Amino acid sequence: MTSKHTARPLRVLQLTDPHLMASADGALLGVNTRDSLDAVIAEVLKSHGQPDLILATGDLAQDGSEEAYRVLGNRLKVFRGDSAWMAGNHDHAASLATVAESYGAARRHIVLGGWQFILLDSSVPGKVHGELAESELAFLKEVLEQNPDLPALVTLHHHPVDISADWMRDIGLWNRDDFWQVIDRFPQVKVVLWGHIHQNFEQHRKGVQLLATPSTCIQFTSGASQFSVEDRAPGYRWFELQASGNFTTEVCRALDFQFELDQNSAGY
Repeated sequence: MTSKHTARPLRVLQLTDPHLMASADGALLGVNTRDSLDAVIAEVLKSHGQPDLILATGDLAQDGSEEAYRVLGNRLKVFRGDSAWMAGNHDHAASLATVAESYGAARRHIVLGGWQFILLDSSVPGKVHGELAESELAFLKEVLEQNPDLPALVTLHHHPVDISADWMRDIGLWNRDDFWQVIDRFPQVKVVLWGHIHQNFEQHRKGVQLLATPSTCIQFTSGASQFSVEDRAPGYRWFELQASGNFTTEVCRALDFQFELDQNSAGY
């Protein structure tokens, strides 16, 4: 007699681009980034509950300060699951790594719930665009070769495909062809996930789900030819992953968060 009970899915939360600052009143285009992150975390707990893993996918700090990273670590203590952090173009990678280590958030290859999670550093010091160093590509290839039977979610900060916002064309992943040459060799890769673009994005490529997620602070206007922000609530992405490799995902927003967005800015 077989059991009707199946293991519950693994719950994974993506938080991205919070742009936290050392100052408690630090704001991005009029939005207090600590307050907006708090609103998103409250929405996670209300709508989904506790995740098993939190992926914080870059631009964690606007000012690169260790204090901003400690703010993130302290905010995430409301969750029982582990977190893993990666750098974006606004981050100071060394400071991030130091603080992440103290919060147990520095792992780059995580095996959990029948899945593997691979975190890549696409940040380039002093630049807005992204690149994956040869060492990052070698790391990706190595862990995928070593774990052929585990479905994989690969995550980085910069977008590895073109998106509809033309102004972001030159600030994505510059060596994307090298990245896809590795990904295309490994059928266990189910998801490629990123931040950076401050908007929801979903696309399929050769059996892989490509996903990006709204920021926990300001949102960029989808399809804009020049830098533009839109008056949409901050958000997050939630995954429920089965050991079979099947999964569901959705984006949710903190619709109750009240803010005054400066829509006249030419940049951030």
